[in-house]
Amino acid sequence: MTPLISVYITNHNYGKYITQSIESVLHQTIQDFELIIIDDGSTDNSRDIINTYQDNPKIKVIFQQNKGLNVTNNIALRAAKGKYIMRLDADDYLDHNALLVMSNLLEKDSELGMIFPDYYLVDEENTILGLEKRHDFTKEVELLDQPAHGACTMIRRDFLLSLNGYNEDYSCQDGYELWIKFISAYKVRNINTALFFYRRHGANLTGNEERILTTRAKIKDDYLDQSKTKTKSAAIIPIRGENSQNHTTAFEQIGDKTLLDWKIQELLKSDRIDQVLVTSPSEQVKKHIESNYTDERVIFHNRGESLAQLNIDLHETITDLLKDKRINKKSIEYLLVLGIEFPFISQNTINDSINSAQIFEADSLISVRPETNLFFQHDGAGMKPILNMEKFTRLEREAIYKYTGGIMLSKLSFFDQEKKLLGGKVGHIVIGQRESHGIFTKYDLNLARLIVDDQTKKVETN
Repeated sequence: MTPLISVYITNHNYGKYITQSIESVLHQTIQDFELIIIDDGSTDNSRDIINTYQDNPKIKVIFQQNKGLNVTNNIALRAAKGKYIMRLDADDYLDHNALLVMSNLLEKDSELGMIFPDYYLVDEENTILGLEKRHDFTKEVELLDQPAHGACTMIRRDFLLSLNGYNEDYSCQDGYELWIKFISAYKVRNINTALFFYRRHGANLTGNEERILTTRAKIKDDYLDQSKTKTKSAAIIPIRGENSQNHTTAFEQIGDKTLLDWKIQELLKSDRIDQVLVTSPSEQVKKHIESNYTDERVIFHNRGESLAQLNIDLHETITDLLKDKRINKKSIEYLLVLGIEFPFISQNTINDSINSAQIFEADSLISVRPETNLFFQHDGAGMKPILNMEKFTRLEREAIYKYTGGIMLSKLSFFDQEKKLLGGKVGHIVIGQRESHGIFTKYDLNLARLIVDDQTKKVETN
């Protein structure tokens, strides 16, 4: 008989936890399931533990050699017989009602393709550290740029097959790749009930930030390449007058070039940038652009002194800039404003900001980093944590992000209508720690130079 649900457990050297993971499936309140256990070349005692379950009629065991996550996902997809499929990582475990609650909601809505719950964070000893509560996708969510988690997300299997399963070019972030494909084709939603236990420990994949951010950016870029819908943008670099700190920063040297050159040269590498528009009242900036850039994509715009004052909103400069007849307004969809103070923003991040706005249909977008530290305010009686950040339950709506990296993006049609850069549905990209480094003090500048010197030495050594 065909099972309603296929659960598959992926395991690599999680012998310490896999018994709890398997047992959490076997003791579900709904028993209309099959369990596929895939061991990906473990070298610990995992095989011995898995072999003790070989005689269970609900269980199918696959032993393989280090094929990686997305290959393993596709192997599970081919082996599965259920109407719905869900991955469970071997170091996590389910609430006993998880399969019942998720499958019931999928059964009630034939158009729903994916459903995912809230979850508890636990440590290596199963101590509950906190409760992670997502936004309510039925009431609160308009911008789908915060994906479901890859594991413990139940998916309608025929929908997943129609999207050709998982892309095996990516070694991580299977949930993100699937999310990008799913939101363009099918309904997704969450359940504001904690139905699984996510274990935090030193071996978690989620700890490798650079790898995750790079993979997510590539997923979005590849998706738009395949759909052949990439659009162009105009990049704007605003610089104030010659007596401003902003102007001084533009001509500081890091390595063998100025911060202004760092910014322009990285923009010119991007296939998403149609024109680079440097706007300033400075004669020095004008001469620098004219002397160093013959590429017709680089344009100097004479920014009026009155528009470059500290108390004047940037949208006035951009409005004036867009009157310039050299600007190809018909060929651009987005305006990308970049702060000169952030030299390490790469072409991949530039592309990622445009791709993200396009995929998630944002009106505007900013670059951020999540803040995990506690923040306090003094209320007269003493220091108090803001947003109850110390509490056990962590609400997604209360997460704090810091604007950094100097990226602001606006859809041109939105800017033309609203006369402001940020507004409407404001999306975001998370940038890495290096790219978030800004030059605001002499210390910041010296640190940036050390970073570049260190990187240069590593390249020369290799």
